[in-house]
Amino acid sequence: MEVAITKENFEGFRFGDKPLVVDFWASWCGPCRSLNPIITRLAEKYEGKIVVGKCDVEENEMLAMEFGIRNIPTIIFFSKGEMVEKVLGAQSESVLDEKFQRLLL
Repeated sequence: MEVAITKENFEGFRFGDKPLVVDFWASWCGPCRSLNPIITRLAEKYEGKIVVGKCDVEENEMLAMEFGIRNIPTIIFFSKGEMVEKVLGAQSESVLDEKFQRLLL
């Protein structure tokens, strides 16, 4: 299950005991909507191993700016508080699943 990422709770998840994947999106974004079910399935698959969050860029503009989000969807992968990968645009489930697996190595 995904968690809602906001400026207020981001640091807690970022520096938590599990890797973090954040999907930066907006409700009006077509590619974001098509990516949503993939993110949900991956969140369920990796539940307990990886925290999967969704960050609405319109509600969290400062957080999006902090990570230079200019295009959505953008997915950022964090390990031990550090950004380890940034993926722009909608991706296939298999491509994202591979990135989730690498995050656990």
